[in-house]
Amino acid sequence: MRIGIGYDVHRLEPGRPLMLGGVHIPHPLGLAGHSDADVLLHAVGDALLGAAAKGDLGRHFPPGDPATAGIESSVLLRRIVALLDADGWRAVNVDATVIAERPRLAPHVPAMRDHIATLLRLTADAVSVKATTTEGLGWSGREEGMGAQAVVLIERD
Repeated sequence: MRIGIGYDVHRLEPGRPLMLGGVHIPHPLGLAGHSDADVLLHAVGDALLGAAAKGDLGRHFPPGDPATAGIESSVLLRRIVALLDADGWRAVNVDATVIAERPRLAPHVPAMRDHIATLLRLTADAVSVKATTTEGLGWSGREEGMGAQAVVLIERD
């Protein structure tokens, strides 16, 4: 068994959809990035790659690569799962936290949790998604961006 930790942050900007955990969240601002900038799925992906000693998201999906411009992070996470599969690793559980002042994410957590569970071939009770604010402090508190962190446990089949 191995444990991995992932962390991601993206800037908020108008004119982009807000995707978190593979779920579209209605909000006037979305996350800026080369892909759909889903910080939650990026953090989970980095945690999986780290646990398997496979580097990070940027190594596998460089930000300047035209092949991944605008790509859904769900597609990237499926590719990461396939990389781990090739070495006999599978996810056991995920614990993730989104860091954002707004919008209120609690109503969307069940859908995010279910989507991540599906992508990782887990039951929903093996996936925890939480949200927190920074109480108005820092870049998140000023609503300049959103972040996420994730911890995963993987094991060999």
